[in-house]
Amino acid sequence: MKIDFANLQYQYQLYKTEIDEAIHSVLDKSNYIMGDEVQELEENLQRFTGAKHAITCSSGTDALLLAMMSLDIKPGDEIITTPFTFIATAETIAFLGAVPVFVDIDEQTYNIDPSKIEEKITAKTKAILPVSLYGQPADMDAIQSLADKHNLKVIVDGAQSFGSTYKGKRNSNLGDISTTSFFPAKPLGCFGDGGAVFTNDDDLAEKIKSLRVHGQSKRYHHQYIGMGGRMDTLQCAIVNVKLNYYAEDLALRQKVAERYTTALKGKDLVSPALLKNTTSAWAQYSVRVQSRDELQVKLKAQGIPTAVHYPMPLHLQECFEYLGYSKGDFPIAELVSTEIMSLPMNPYVRDEEIEYICENL
Repeated sequence: MKIDFANLQYQYQLYKTEIDEAIHSVLDKSNYIMGDEVQELEENLQRFTGAKHAITCSSGTDALLLAMMSLDIKPGDEIITTPFTFIATAETIAFLGAVPVFVDIDEQTYNIDPSKIEEKITAKTKAILPVSLYGQPADMDAIQSLADKHNLKVIVDGAQSFGSTYKGKRNSNLGDISTTSFFPAKPLGCFGDGGAVFTNDDDLAEKIKSLRVHGQSKRYHHQYIGMGGRMDTLQCAIVNVKLNYYAEDLALRQKVAERYTTALKGKDLVSPALLKNTTSAWAQYSVRVQSRDELQVKLKAQGIPTAVHYPMPLHLQECFEYLGYSKGDFPIAELVSTEIMSLPMNPYVRDEEIEYICENL
């Protein structure tokens, strides 16, 4: 059996007629930058999430940058975040000259451990940046309580979690600002790069809209130092089509996750754990195993693709050596990084494929 990890081609074929029509509509109008489909997608995203403002942008990474820039994050400011995530989370902090301050993760959810945040807050701390890893929101009540107590902002990195919920609220409707990514392999993906920023704050929304077009207040009049951070009209047109089916895709992802969990019950591995009152977008279905590298080779030989998200915590990456962290500083993140392994996860993994994967595993 040969199994597809993300099944992107299969999904395209499902919606091919509508996607092709949407693409050709943009081509016919030839309005490739800030065309009608951009505003249409933003309005659709607002309806789906319940957020007052949805601002599309060029990538999930740029979404984080725009969020921080809108909050006037400056060199020397500190932002508390997790070391167990994709590098963009901390890379964007460093890019602005601010300082990523890492906190270890919860061993069950792999999200930032709120009980370890307060001891890292200083006079330089400006924000807390939790990541909704693998599709599941962090413990937002505990994080928001700390932010309120210390007058800090909360930026949610929801690159992997669009459509997930925390106590009935969409992940994009949490914190002061939430971001997401439409990278092709994400639960809701475009055919290139794309992202979005969400907020319920009118002033922040207007500033983010300006920042993504070089800080313009009107054409060639620049109120802020900004960036070229627009999402292409073509990509917005594609996501508009896929968003129509996204609630169904989320339900199918949930069924795939449940089948995995049932099939792996009692096995010598650690299955994903969800916080009470949360739902996951299931960007990944990640298990913890022993002898991971050897196991991956054996599974690959059986036609089963796997991935590791992530093999090295950020505090041990060469680019962050200047922060002065050492091995042993965040033991849970370090342990999980040696054991974590993602199985094929998408809405279309068939029952017989799950059975084959779990038997071989």
